Amino acid sequence: MTQVSRQQWGQAPGLGSVDMWILQSSQLRVEVLTLGAIIRSVCCRGKHGQMEDVVLGYDDLDGYVSDKRYLGALVGRVANRVAKGRFVVEGKEYRLDTNNGPNALHGGLRGFNKAIWLATEVDGGVILSLTSPDGDQGYPGEVQVSVSYTLQGETLTADYRARSTKTTPINLTNHSYFNLAGQGAADICDHEVSINAQSYLPVDDTSIPTGEIRAVNDTPFDLRVQVPVGARLKEIPGLGFDHNFCLCSPRDDWAERHAARVVHPPSGRVLEVSTSQPGVQFYTSNVLDGSIKGKGGFLS
Repeated sequence: MTQVSRQQWGQAPGLGSVDMWILQSSQLRVEVLTLGAIIRSVCCRGKHGQMEDVVLGYDDLDGYVSDKRYLGALVGRVANRVAKGRFVVEGKEYRLDTNNGPNALHGGLRGFNKAIWLATEVDGGVILSLTSPDGDQGYPGEVQVSVSYTLQGETLTADYRARSTKTTPINLTNHSYFNLAGQGAADICDHEVSINAQSYLPVDDTSIPTGEIRAVNDTPFDLRVQVPVGARLKEIPGLGFDHNFCLCSPRDDWAERHAARVVHPPSGRVLEVSTSQPGVQFYTSNVLDGSIKGKGGFLS
């Protein structure tokens, strides 16, 4: 059984009151903020019974208000990059503010991660909702968007929904940074990862997919069998992984699929990821340079 509670967490300047919702089962404790629908913490035990928080974040609200790395946040309207900050829908070109070199990233200069969401308790969790007005960050249509976070045993489920008054791009995700050794650990090089994908999307030098769908065979992107993260990072050009892995083809039926598995052998912690979406983005925190003071004073 999951216990759900709420407490006030602070005031965000110019935005309003921020609450923290706590989901507690016998195996996991999850904290969710109404600012940005942020997953602030995920606490679980290792094989020797030690409890650790396995997602990066901040000790106080000020950290999340000033955050530029989307720690734990729901990002949208469009997670990832829109090339050159423009797109065409139904014959009309829309232009967005660019905030990542030549591209628009994670919804724009003020995406969903900087909004206060309305929260309501549901069975085993909380549902957060937001209205994005027509023209928000340059996107067409008023969008009613929601995410529910529910906890059953050791399974945390995020269910995203959106409805727009006009045709508009929507691509929602959560941007938590996981470290199964505990959020204060130095890196993830001692983790092991597998991704259930036959192909991936190569990117250009601004991290925009080139349009090619490339088979993972005989490349460092073949993660179908579990491999050590640290060793594999040495084979990847550039800073690391920040690529979409294709979980199915456009001809496949809609279904929830196993996407990825991450293991931390020293602690025994395992992260299993399933999704109904056609791809999963594998990102190895390539721009975290130790300059961010996170929870407990640890640097990321």
